[in-house]
Parts: sequence; structure tokens; C-alpha cells
Amino acid sequence: MEFLSVSIHKPEALNFILGQSHFIKTVEDIHEALVTAVPGIQFGLAFCEASGACLIRSSGTNEALTQLARENAMNIGAGHCFILMLGEGYFPINVLNLVKNIPEVCAIFCATANPTEVVIYDNGYGRGIMCIVEGEKPKGFESPEDVRWRVDFLRRIGYKAG
Repeated sequence: MEFLSVSIHKPEALNFILGQSHFIKTVEDIHEALVTAVPGIQFGLAFCEASGACLIRSSGTNEALTQLARENAMNIGAGHCFILMLGEGYFPINVLNLVKNIPEVCAIFCATANPTEVVIYDNGYGRGIMCIVEGEKPKGFESPEDVRWRVDFLRRIGYKAG
């Protein structure tokens, strides 16, 4: 029995969603939901099967992203986890609720572009995700200037009106 820390490997600009599901149908259902909701979306998806053949199942619209998802899924190796690598210019905010509402999705551990470590418990025959360590520690409290920057930034990128 041991605890491991597994880094998510990806280009800095890419966002990903890491979650847990409970059924082999996950791969097809996430794929269909994404391509139906966001025409032209670029992604790669991998799912760690936890029973039967115990294979890493995968799908996607971009082979490089699908391979990246496969590699990360293999490194994590935790039962019924999935990792969805989003292409550059696609963001979790646009698809997260869609993914969370897929019937077999049990939990979302994180959705980010930040550097991420996945803390794994390995009991010798299976693995489970214990927690996520994402990004950096806070460096202080936001000032009034920081609030103005945040408000302006959200408007500049189109997430808030005016």
C-alpha cells in the first residue's frame, strides 16, 4: 500500500477535466455530448476501466489530444477515472455542466489549465484518487486595484457584459 503523486502532463495552454464515472458507456456519452454541444470542438478523452478487461478506453476528435489523455490516464491508473483534454481555445466553463450531467459521471475532481498533481492511493491491486493539488498557494488578498483588474479582465474576454 502506498500513496503516489502523479503529475498531469500537458502543454501549458491546455485545459483538462479530471473526473470519475461508473460505466464503460462513459467514453461514448462524453464524446457525443461534446460534439453535439460544441461543433468543431477539439478534445481527447481516456477512461480507466475498473473491471472486466480493465482497459483504458478512449475517443476524441484530435489524435494528439487523445494520445495525451491516454498517457495521463495510464499514469493515474485509478479505477473508473476519466481525463478529458480540451484543445487550445476550448475551456471547461463551456462544457463542465454538460459533462457533470452525463448520468454515469459521479464526480469531477478538477477542471483547469494549472499545473496539477493527482494524489493516488495504491493498495496493490487497484488505485483511487484521493485528492488534487492544483496551482499555487495564495500570495495574499486582492486589493481594490486587483478587483478592478478582475472585473475589467472578465469583460475584456467577453464573460461579462459591458
